[in-house]
Amino acid sequence: MYHGRVEPKPQPDWSVYIVRCADGSLYTGISKDVKARLATHNAGKGAAYTRARRPVRLRYKETGFTRSEALMREAAIKALPREKKKLLAGKPAWSAKAAAG
Repeated sequence: MYHGRVEPKPQPDWSVYIVRCADGSLYTGISKDVKARLATHNAGKGAAYTRARRPVRLRYKETGFTRSEALMREAAIKALPREKKKLLAGKPAWSAKAAAG
């Protein structure tokens, strides 16, 4: 409770995604709208890393996170060795909601 109010529970509407860049490298990020974020990356307006490595293509997505959970999952994916990231990028999409339910 904060000043007599109940703070709203964070909504699990964030996703973690992996894209393959034109040079073959992998980039991991988070977004509420992955489709729009990919368009931003491909327009050269996204992350500095992807600007010079366009076009990018979605390879993997996990959904159903709060922002905090998505940031933690993004960090965990970024810490993986490249070979494990490549394996993950070859898997189908995954949902935290489905796994929890």
